[in-house]
Amino acid sequence: MAGTLSSCVRMGLVDPENGEGLAYTPLNGKSLRDIAGAGLHHGNGRFLNPFSNMPRGGLGRVLFWKLFTRNNFKDDYANEPVHPVRVDWQALKADRGLSITFLKHASILIKDGNRTVLLDPVFSEMFWMIKDFTPLDFTLDAMPDIDHVLITHGHYDHLNTDSLAALGKTSHVVSPLGYTDIFDELGMKNRDHLDWFGTWKRKGLEITLLPCNHWTMRNPVVGPNTALWGSYLIRTPSGATIFLSGDTAYFDGFRQLGEEFDIDLAVFNLGAYEPRWFMAPSHINPPETVQAFRELGARHLMVIHWGTYRLGDEPVHLPPIDIRQEMAQAGLLDRLIEIRHGETVFYDRAPVPRGIV
Repeated sequence: MAGTLSSCVRMGLVDPENGEGLAYTPLNGKSLRDIAGAGLHHGNGRFLNPFSNMPRGGLGRVLFWKLFTRNNFKDDYANEPVHPVRVDWQALKADRGLSITFLKHASILIKDGNRTVLLDPVFSEMFWMIKDFTPLDFTLDAMPDIDHVLITHGHYDHLNTDSLAALGKTSHVVSPLGYTDIFDELGMKNRDHLDWFGTWKRKGLEITLLPCNHWTMRNPVVGPNTALWGSYLIRTPSGATIFLSGDTAYFDGFRQLGEEFDIDLAVFNLGAYEPRWFMAPSHINPPETVQAFRELGARHLMVIHWGTYRLGDEPVHLPPIDIRQEMAQAGLLDRLIEIRHGETVFYDRAPVPRGIV
């Protein structure tokens, strides 16, 4: 029993209220495409998560976490670095290949030739009470023009209206269903809203919204899941395929996605994963990330969603340390692309990326 419990804790599958068990609902042979095609994620005025019925968030659970549980990481907070983000924009703009630049939190800029895709832009502090450990040390006009903006879901650390407004009203936005009112208020009319497995494509760029194990909420009075959430698959004009997990808990759908899509680079959101009894239904942890990466069959792994805001118990600098250890233990360290805020990976389909600046 002790060994089984230890294994489950490591995988993030234990809730002290419910005992031992999975933090997701197994597919049991059901197809992700069939689930999406049947609209099983559509409810009466709200979207549903067919991959989990575990409790998430909730004021009572948050207060219990913050007030009555032990934080095993507090002693590490003194070592959390503040890392001003500086980008070599000249090198990025001059490059004509495929590159990925890590800006902050879950925001990355994908550039392929002259085409740019920006994921979940968050450029400033989120809330006054949450410290920003990666302030931008450049002005937004230094960035290349943004052709497409992808939004994974509506949580405030991913859909930031101030950051979207700074991009301008003409930016093309791709988002899941349910965010019409927000983009209307921003005056951003150039947009496409996708359901799971919905695809937008133009001039060699193909963007598909995929299912993931998460949820969303912007107003606790209105409640959760009035809009949809998802991961993205990007087929770039140069030929590489990039998987963007967005916020997701582990679930057993990654193998199906790997069987359907040939993925070069998997970019996982890794952060806010401790404590597991609270975070496992919402956010993947390092061992689960390695498992999901293997099931996707992707060639390389990159992790973001760390270093900017401390949203879980773990210190902001811990996720890249944890994932490096897990990939090394799995014999996959050569598949991990380590990237820091402000760095650019110049990526192609060779076994090793061309370099980092």
